[in-house]
Amino acid sequence: MQFETLDVAAGGAVATVTLNRPDQLNAMNGAMFREIGEAFRWIDGETDARAVVLSANGKHFTAGLDLKESGTVLGTKEGDPARVREKLRRHILHLQDCFTALEECRAPVIAAIHGACLGGGIDLISACDIRVCSADTWFSIQEINVAIVADVGTLQRAPYLLPNGILRELAYTGRKFAAEEASKYGFVNSVSDTRDQAIARATEIATEIASKSPLAVAGTKAVLNHSRDHTISDGLDYVATWNSGQLLGEDLVKAATAALTRDSVEFAELLESDD
Repeated sequence: MQFETLDVAAGGAVATVTLNRPDQLNAMNGAMFREIGEAFRWIDGETDARAVVLSANGKHFTAGLDLKESGTVLGTKEGDPARVREKLRRHILHLQDCFTALEECRAPVIAAIHGACLGGGIDLISACDIRVCSADTWFSIQEINVAIVADVGTLQRAPYLLPNGILRELAYTGRKFAAEEASKYGFVNSVSDTRDQAIARATEIATEIASKSPLAVAGTKAVLNHSRDHTISDGLDYVATWNSGQLLGEDLVKAATAALTRDSVEFAELLESDD
């Protein structure tokens, strides 16, 4: 696939998605929102992709919503007020769905962040499985500073990634928090000295994940996401149902044999959809 605002490389065990509007500080316009959703749904259908590294070109990871094109992103304001509001609601749901594509992608997504990560950038990386960053990274839940309630995932996902009181402070004030503070809270898994080292660390994690059974990795991601949104009892029932089908596969025998013989193991790709 061809993209206007992203560099996307798939076709191997580790796919890469790179935000690519460096002259605009990777500010998110309508095309970028749409293409992020398209890219991760496409990668989800690429059965050889077992993990994804998300990074960005240029000085900053992203400046968040492109305020110069906010009218395009937020939609038109002309017409009957009720119909305009209903249209805007559907548009916000569309923007949310573009980032939910990362969460729904079977392959785990590792974000490698550098420089500024503002507003919509927090929404984006909150939908990732793992976050690493460079030492110069700083974050801000920027929406409050432009009189917006963050509405593309931060307030729904970050409560599972940050202590509640800290998240509320950050969301209410919009203040900056740097890599060291983010690491202290566990919002990022590790901090590297530079952007390139952060990408290398993300790639290292992705490569390790890609060496595991893709069936087991996809199942683990599905069960973790389900358990986050349900009770413990519901989560236990879900994983019992999942494994009652998946444990019949060949990967368990391969992995167990490799563990006993200390040999390396290669797992078959997942099957392509008939859609």
